[in-house]
Amino acid sequence: MYDFVVVGVGPAGARFSRRAAERGYDVLALEKGEIGTPLACSGHVSTDIWSITGPGAREELFQNEIYGARFHVGGPQSRAYPFYKREVASNVIDRVGLDRHLADLAREAGADVRDGYTVTGVTEHRDGVEVVANGPDGTETVESKLVAGCDGPRSRVREELELPQPDELLHGVLAFSEEEDHQDFVDVHLTAPTFFAWRIPRGDAGVEYGLAAPPGVQVTRHFEELIDGYEIDVSHRCSGAIPIGPPERVTSSRGFLIGDAAGQTKPFTGGGILYGTTAADHAAREIDPDRPETVVDYERAWRNDLSRDQRLGHLLRQAYSLPEPVQRIGLRALSGEIGVHMDRPTSLVSPAHLRALVSRLRP
Repeated sequence: MYDFVVVGVGPAGARFSRRAAERGYDVLALEKGEIGTPLACSGHVSTDIWSITGPGAREELFQNEIYGARFHVGGPQSRAYPFYKREVASNVIDRVGLDRHLADLAREAGADVRDGYTVTGVTEHRDGVEVVANGPDGTETVESKLVAGCDGPRSRVREELELPQPDELLHGVLAFSEEEDHQDFVDVHLTAPTFFAWRIPRGDAGVEYGLAAPPGVQVTRHFEELIDGYEIDVSHRCSGAIPIGPPERVTSSRGFLIGDAAGQTKPFTGGGILYGTTAADHAAREIDPDRPETVVDYERAWRNDLSRDQRLGHLLRQAYSLPEPVQRIGLRALSGEIGVHMDRPTSLVSPAHLRALVSRLRP
C-alpha cells in the first residue's frame, strides 16, 4: 500500500510528490497523458519560479525578462498605461519544459511518476483509498493510505470524493506566433468581458497571445478581434478551463485537493503555479498518511497563507468590469513605477510599493 497516490503531475502534483518523497513517504504519481501536454497555461511567471526548480533550470527554461506591463482599455492601438519596476518583475519560461522538469525532480526524490494513466475511480474506505486507472497495460487498481487530487480544474478526484467545485470556471484561449520579440513589457487588454486579454513576448520563442472570460461570453470571437488588432498570424492554439475561487472544503476523510483542482489560483489573472506549489508544500508538511485526520491541518495551513491574497485578488478583478471611462481614469492615476509582487496583492501595502508611490510625488 502506498502512502500517497497523487493524481495529476502538473506543478502542484509534481511539487507535492517531490516533497512527500523527500520526507520518506512512498509516493505514486499518475498523469493522464504525456507530462506537460497538452499546453493550456501561460508561460509568464514571477521570478519566484526558480525557488521551486533544480540546478540548471534557468538555463533550460528561461525565455525572456519582463520589467512591467502596458495596460490598454481597448485594442492594440489604444493608449497604453505602463506599470513598471526598476528590477526584473517576472520571467517568461518554457511552460511545457517546466512541468517535465518538476516531474523529474519528483522522480529524483524517489516518487514513482508514471504518465499515460487515466484515473477512472476513487473509493475511500475506513483504512485506505482504492484508485482505479487505465494504463498502458490495461486497468489497474492501486491501494493507498491517502489520495491527492492534483488533476486540474475538472478534477476527477474531486468528483469521486464528492467535494465542492471552485466558484467559477473561466474559458481561456492561448495561441502563439513565430515573431521574435525581446521586449521587456507585456501588454494587457481590459477588453474581454469581466476578465482580460494579453500579449507576452517570449524572445526567440515567439509571442504568446491569450484571453480568458466567463462561460457564455463569445471567447473565440473576442480572441479573433485581439489577433486581428495585432495583424498577426498565430498557430498552436489551445484552450482550457481556469478555476477562480476555492470551494469551502478541499479535503475528505482520506483525500485532499491541491492546485487548480482546489481553486488555488490568482483571481485577477488565473495563474496558479505559485499558489498551487505553496499549497503542495503545506500538504507535505502537515499531512501524515498514518494519521488521515491531519488533512484538516493542511486545509487550515494553506488558507491561512493564501486566503488574504485571494480575497484582495477578487477585489482587483472587479476593476475589470468597471465602465471604460472609470478604468482610464484609474489607470492614468496609478500608472508609473510600482513595487508590487505579481503574485501577492498584499504587496500593494509593502514598503517597496509605498516607496515607489512616494518617488512619483518628488519634483
